[in-house]
Amino acid sequence: MNLHRNTELIYHGRKIKGMGLEPEAMPLFTASAFNRTDLDDVRQTSLDKGFPYVCTRNPNRELVADVINYLEAGEASLICQSGMGAITTTLFALAKPGTHLIANSTLYSETLEFLEEMLGTYGVEVTFVNFAKLEDVAAAVKPNTSVIYTEVVSNPMIDLADIEGCAKLAHDAGGLLIVDNTFTTPIVVKPLTLGADVVVNSCTKFINGHSDVLLGSVSAKQSLIDKIYHTQMLLGTVGSAFDSWQCLRGTETMGLRVPRQVENAAKLAAALEKHPCVTAVKYPGLPSHPQYELACRMFKEGFGAMFNFSMPDDLEGINAFMHKLQFVRYAPALGGLRTTMSNPTYSSHSSLTEEARAKLGIHLGLMRVSVGTEDADDLIADFYQALDVFKK
Repeated sequence: MNLHRNTELIYHGRKIKGMGLEPEAMPLFTASAFNRTDLDDVRQTSLDKGFPYVCTRNPNRELVADVINYLEAGEASLICQSGMGAITTTLFALAKPGTHLIANSTLYSETLEFLEEMLGTYGVEVTFVNFAKLEDVAAAVKPNTSVIYTEVVSNPMIDLADIEGCAKLAHDAGGLLIVDNTFTTPIVVKPLTLGADVVVNSCTKFINGHSDVLLGSVSAKQSLIDKIYHTQMLLGTVGSAFDSWQCLRGTETMGLRVPRQVENAAKLAAALEKHPCVTAVKYPGLPSHPQYELACRMFKEGFGAMFNFSMPDDLEGINAFMHKLQFVRYAPALGGLRTTMSNPTYSSHSSLTEEARAKLGIHLGLMRVSVGTEDADDLIADFYQALDVFKK
């Protein structure tokens, strides 16, 4: 019997290997180790990939990995302690010294810093390219290119990467395509089905959806997950049992939350584009987005719940706008039930120089918006009344 996604999300992650328990609500397993009766039992536990020690495997971690693997349509998935933990563990495992890596120049700032400051000193040559034009990515490929790395939608510039095109470039070079799907979520797009080799997520965001977890995931074919798992054991980047337990609960409502957030984002972005004090709105679902046609080809269930908009570069006016908002709040996070804003100049990209930010298109009046599950009419009304502060 083929079940629909919302049904699958409720019933995935219910069975624990080696245990006859079928609890209605999954318990939290805080034990750091499980007892074994003899050496035969120890050996069998290893063969069965059971639960000898919390760092090796944990029931809560395995259950949420099962759900994310279903969502991403992977062969296997593993859970890390954060999104950055998933990214760094994956890159340490797959990007080897002496090889070349091409990365999107508009990535999340901490990913950019890791690639520049750590992976570079590790002996991996890194080239940064704006992935908005596939031909620029193609021009950067070298004989020793082993990895192409990108987000589906860049944070915070909302530029798209052509996942199918990037996958072909990577594979023609004998390399791998690694994709960060945090902004879009596997509800909107499944990069593995478009040719990506590895998908990472910050489960802290939309997958958990309740702003109370720090967790990351990696999904890929089994042979790649085996390599990444070995590196994870060496680095100690496993996700905690508590955060995995919390996140599993969040996944059960993901099929309800994310479509609502996507629908709200489309309405709010379209409304803000019409406001006289808004100078620009960048959302993949707007025909004004320069990559709108690519978004229509790549996304099957809406265009995501993230966008940015620009208002005047007036610090006093921006502060007044933020104070006037009734319920939308500023938070350097995304993917939660409530709509939040973040200013890249002061948060995600504050560590970059002003020149580097300008090169990316980041300016003081640029706001990144993560749209929640509120009523769309209330969101539009709140933004509109607050933006009136810019009317002279």
